Amino acid sequence: MLILLAFIIVFHITSAALLFISTIDNAWWVGDNFSTDVWRMCTTNTSTCLAITDQFREYQSIQAVQAAMILSTIFCCVAFLVFILQLFRLKQGERFVLTSIIQLLSCLCVMIAASIYTDRHEELHQSYEYRMEVSKGQYGYSFVLAWIAFAFTLISGVMYLVLRKRK
Repeated sequence: MLILLAFIIVFHITSAALLFISTIDNAWWVGDNFSTDVWRMCTTNTSTCLAITDQFREYQSIQAVQAAMILSTIFCCVAFLVFILQLFRLKQGERFVLTSIIQLLSCLCVMIAASIYTDRHEELHQSYEYRMEVSKGQYGYSFVLAWIAFAFTLISGVMYLVLRKRK
């Protein structure tokens, strides 16, 4: 039982780490001499970054991705704290339903963010404010990590729903 508990905790911490990395790191869309995320666009040649502001086309879509990724990270961290509290407060045989609901909300938020970015990426990268051609890029590892975090939060949310507290 202790091994299962350790696995669940490590799995949850891994999910949170994936969410933090995909939200913060600058690699949602990458090219030969640039990388962009939901916060800024950086050129690798000159090492300069340009913040994505309301001057950009499709800024509302970027804001939706930003908000959903931040919410998913917060929900994942709150779910971990609730799990630790429920670990000590639940009676034997009860399920971790509240933890599961919060973790599934995190899963939903990261899915919404990645889906919006997937749908709107062509319009997002054709804005003239980028000062360089960024439409000729490809999805970066932060985008891939966001989808992996979706799978991890979904699995852990279902795992918490099935899990019962034992001795």
